[in-house]
Amino acid sequence: MKLLIPLMLIIVLTGCSTHSVKLGKKCTKIAVDNTYEKSFVWIINNESLENFDQKINKENCVTNGENL
Repeated sequence: MKLLIPLMLIIVLTGCSTHSVKLGKKCTKIAVDNTYEKSFVWIINNESLENFDQKINKENCVTNGENL
């Protein structure tokens, strides 16, 4: 059983090769309806990885009034 769980995780995670994971508190800009998203874990498609830091970053959290 101890071997089965890690083996299953490896099989499931091999399908995630088109995505990357970014860790750390990051926020989006405030939208028109005065809402925004924040998270400590972001799963990003590799195609949009180069634009990610411009749209979602720590500076947006400070601008939105969040404490880091």
